[in-house]
Amino acid sequence: MIEPLLLTTARVSTFDGERPLTAASGFFFEREGRLFLVTGRHVLIDTPSKHFPNRIEIEFHTDAQNLTLSSVLSVMLYQDGRSVWRQGSDAGGEIDVAVIEIDRAALAPSAVLEWFTPAHLQDTLDEVEVGTSLLVVGFPLGFHDTLHHLPVVRHAVIASSFGVRFQGQGYFLTDARTHRGTSGAPVVMRSSAGDLRLPWKLLGVHAARMDMSTRDRQLDESLGLNCAWYADILLTLTAGDP
Repeated sequence: MIEPLLLTTARVSTFDGERPLTAASGFFFEREGRLFLVTGRHVLIDTPSKHFPNRIEIEFHTDAQNLTLSSVLSVMLYQDGRSVWRQGSDAGGEIDVAVIEIDRAALAPSAVLEWFTPAHLQDTLDEVEVGTSLLVVGFPLGFHDTLHHLPVVRHAVIASSFGVRFQGQGYFLTDARTHRGTSGAPVVMRSSAGDLRLPWKLLGVHAARMDMSTRDRQLDESLGLNCAWYADILLTLTAGDP
C-alpha cells in the first residue's frame, strides 16, 4: 500500500485561462467535514512578480490499486469578481498561506486522497526543538513520479526556535534543500501518538527560501534556510461559514 502521507499532497498548476503559468505544491486539510486545499498565497497571486492566475488545476488519484490513474480538478480562483481563496494577516503583516474550499461533489467518485485535520496540529512545544527532524512533501521544480503521480520528500530540520516568531513574522526556519515548486508543501514531524493511519504532526507550510541581500553571490553560498509558516493559521483560515 502507498504511504498515506504521499496522498495528502497534490501538484498545483496555475493558469491564465488556458495559458500555463507556474507549478507548485498543495495539501488537503479537513475540518468539520469540509475539505480545503492549502497552498502558498503567492501561488495564487503575487503582485511583485505580476503573477495573476485565474484558475488552478489539482491532480489526484482515482484508483487506490492502480496509481497510474489520475484526474485533474480545475478550480476557478474568482467568482463574481471576488477571490475564492482565504488568506490571513497578523501583527507582522500578510501570511503567505491560502486555502480554497474544495467541493467534494466536483471530485471524481473514485478520488483517492488523504488529509490532515486539526488533530494533526502541534498543540504543545514539548516535542519540538531546534534540530528536530522534519519532512517537506512536495514537487520541487515540478519533479515527481510522473508514472504514479506521487510527490517526493526532502529531509529538513528545525533551524530556529519553534514557537518563536522569527524576526516577528509568523514563521519558523527550516534547514533543507528546496526549490521552486515546493511552495505550499506541508512540513511535517513524525508522531507516535494520535492518528495511526497518518502518524504525522503538521507543523508548517513551506513558503520560500530565505537569503541575505548582503550575501556576495560569487563568494558566499546560499544559506539553505527556508520559511515555514506555522500551521495553526489553518484554524483561522478554515473557521466560519463559506
